[in-house]
Amino acid sequence: MDLVPALEEPLKKVLGPATAKVMAEHLGLHTVGDLLHHYPRRYEERGRLTHLADLPMDEHVTVVAQVADARLHTFASAKAPRGKGQRLEVTITDGSGRLQLVFFGNGVHKPHKELLPGTRALFAGKVSVFNRRLQLAHPAYELLRGDTEDPAETADSWAGALIPIYPATAKLESWKLAKAVQTVLPSAQEAVDPLPESLRAGRGVVSLPEALLKIHRPHTKADVEDARTRLKWDEAFVLQVALARRRHADAQLPAVARRPAPDGLLTAFDARLPFTLTDGQRKVSEEIFADLATEHPMHRLLQGEVGSGKTMVALRAMLAVVDAGGQAAMLAPTEVLAQQHHRSVTEMMGDLAEGGMLGGSEHATKVVLLTGSMGAAARRQALLDLATAEAGIVIGTHALIEDKVQFHDLGLVVVDEQHRFGVEQRDALRGKGKQPPHLLVMTATPIPRTVAMTVFGDLETSVLDQLPAGRSPIASHVVPAADKPHFLARAWERVREEVANGHQAYVVCPRIGDEEGGADGAKKKKAPDDGADGADRRPPLAVLDVADQLAKGPLQGLRVEVLHGRMQPDDKDAVMRRFSAGETDVLVATTVIEVGVNVPNATAMVVMDADRFGVSQLHQLRGRVGRGSAAGLCLLVTEMPEASAARQRLNAVASTLDGFELSRIDLEQRREGDVLGQAQSGARTSLRMLAVIEDEEIITEAREEAAAVVAADPDLTRLPGLRTALDALLDAEREQYLDKG
Repeated sequence: MDLVPALEEPLKKVLGPATAKVMAEHLGLHTVGDLLHHYPRRYEERGRLTHLADLPMDEHVTVVAQVADARLHTFASAKAPRGKGQRLEVTITDGSGRLQLVFFGNGVHKPHKELLPGTRALFAGKVSVFNRRLQLAHPAYELLRGDTEDPAETADSWAGALIPIYPATAKLESWKLAKAVQTVLPSAQEAVDPLPESLRAGRGVVSLPEALLKIHRPHTKADVEDARTRLKWDEAFVLQVALARRRHADAQLPAVARRPAPDGLLTAFDARLPFTLTDGQRKVSEEIFADLATEHPMHRLLQGEVGSGKTMVALRAMLAVVDAGGQAAMLAPTEVLAQQHHRSVTEMMGDLAEGGMLGGSEHATKVVLLTGSMGAAARRQALLDLATAEAGIVIGTHALIEDKVQFHDLGLVVVDEQHRFGVEQRDALRGKGKQPPHLLVMTATPIPRTVAMTVFGDLETSVLDQLPAGRSPIASHVVPAADKPHFLARAWERVREEVANGHQAYVVCPRIGDEEGGADGAKKKKAPDDGADGADRRPPLAVLDVADQLAKGPLQGLRVEVLHGRMQPDDKDAVMRRFSAGETDVLVATTVIEVGVNVPNATAMVVMDADRFGVSQLHQLRGRVGRGSAAGLCLLVTEMPEASAARQRLNAVASTLDGFELSRIDLEQRREGDVLGQAQSGARTSLRMLAVIEDEEIITEAREEAAAVVAADPDLTRLPGLRTALDALLDAEREQYLDKG
């Protein structure tokens, strides 16, 4: 974070090329500053032992424990046929639980001499199970001789009362990192402080050099708390300053004010609605119309529950812009979703979508679809309609972004499921306006307030948390297929019952079945790690296999079709049309149906291998049923044992329909980096200390402080330390992450 000479020093100059190479390759640490900002994960007290019962499976751990006993076994092997093979088994304890260490061959001699009963040490290795017992095979270790008042060891200043345990790897144990930090720690005195002095004094936080010293070499737990609070402030404040500057810059841009004409297209559309808008839809629409009426570009995030009517709100915003003489573009992440939006928009508008056609209303405009798979003639016509302003609304995929696409007067860009688009794609579409168009970003994944402030902090936020009248409740249940196979048989009976009552069902699978990757041929995102649960598991169930088995077995006689992302676009559209028309009873699909697919007659969903999906993803999938007047049913099928973390996740999904509550659970179960880094841009998150759920108060206060600082000094000319920290944050990766525009 600090670009100053001492902290810019390459680690290879300070620690030597071999150690520096391992740090760069395995931990992404290149400079002294990088190492100083590689904070301990936790601290062990020298006199206390680690609780061994809580160790996570298949993870690299570091523990403080005491040797209970050590036994050397001799045996015959291929390498030692005369019985000269050796295996050292050491049992360590925390006073209640036990963990076995195993050393083989030539590696037994040193630990055999050093790991004597009663010895305390740091042990590091990967936790596994052998003969139903937890073990570490060939762990690295560091003796804690300070307990015996060994003068050589007590003089070693890294071994204080609190032992820092660093995020480490098999190639570089925590204590080696601790000794490397000890070498560079004097450089912390030269760290340039990004927080303005008035803020530090007002909030009562310690200076940055002091915080770095206390986080790496604390004497007390109070030292750790002081340091963490200060470092959280750094991360929250610098990030919020970046976002505040973005908002400030956007506010200086010109835009065409778009005020809907009285008694125009929007009025005609509203008059035909067969239902009343919810209070939430009206309130959010008013916020959007107020933004559209200003001469600066709107930057608004519209988030809402599954089925809360975001598309209706977005459509009314698009109609308002068309009323004002402009054009609107909706960018969807997949062809299935673009086609679905086009279908639903034209159905909702009726003859208002038939501009220029015989029978079209006097207020009508043309609504065109533009996707990569369209035929040449249809594509040419769509491009012509956009260039001549014949079409007021276009709905499409990334094909909208191509150079050939020219608008007459682009006034509004609506981005659906914004997290699926890269920055360059959004900016390319925004660049097609004569002046910057207004921007409405939609997400169907509810986002906790702190995440919205942190990830989308340059956008104003509107929330739709009220479901339209007529929406039916969805009952959700976990089906433990391994423990109770008859439950799965009952699930298929329930599907048959729904079909017999005139309804339809989805069956969702994690992958397609003819590929190595995950769903829809993409590399599958790894489900949250459940330790031993994930060991030696069968491959995830596949659409093609499951559809075949169902059609020949429990759903024999029903009309079963498949849908996945690698089908030809025309084939996908045909399948969705048949399903929408009620010509198909059961649709076996991948997550291609996750967002936006709207078939009110579909009342049941069975999710196979549900534990392989994330919490928010399951909530999205579940939102495809219960969209009509009949109650919805969602069955989450899993083979995971009752006590596993996977089952706990599924139980959480089954227990609530509140997407905001589920998003908190989802975030708490995942690393911050998944949420703020990879999930948003592929960039590594800058948040090492800040926890966006727990630290709401700091994030809120930092946002207020940042807004005040930027309002007073937009270029930060009087705050060189903050400017330096901001430059470090906004390297190429971070700009990509922050630039939501």
